[in-house]
Amino acid sequence: MKILIAEDDHTSALFLQHILAQFGCCDVIHDGEAALELLKQAIAEDAPYDLLCLDIMMPKLDGQRVLQALRAEEKQRGVPADEATKIIMISALDDSSSILNSFELGCEVYMTKPFDKRKLIEHIRELGLIET
Repeated sequence: MKILIAEDDHTSALFLQHILAQFGCCDVIHDGEAALELLKQAIAEDAPYDLLCLDIMMPKLDGQRVLQALRAEEKQRGVPADEATKIIMISALDDSSSILNSFELGCEVYMTKPFDKRKLIEHIRELGLIET
């Protein structure tokens, strides 16, 4: 599985990488603009990311804008919905507006920090990215 972790907090990024490395290759990026560039490049090279763990509050471009731009790029390139990158938003923001907006923009899962490692793995399993 090809995984992108877009998280500006180094500790959170390392924690996610530690959890997810057992499931595949993890790239870590610390700002939204760079994340979007990597995501677009991967789609253009026909090697999209299977999973994106995306923080909302990031420098240069926030996570919700990254999410919106990624879904627009996938749509423009004709990526079938079942082949689109699965997105787990992981944020300190727990207000209903942030959560609802993230789902409306196309994320599959929204988790608030601090998050439970087992719950994260369970969500990835539910998304069909890893086996039971």
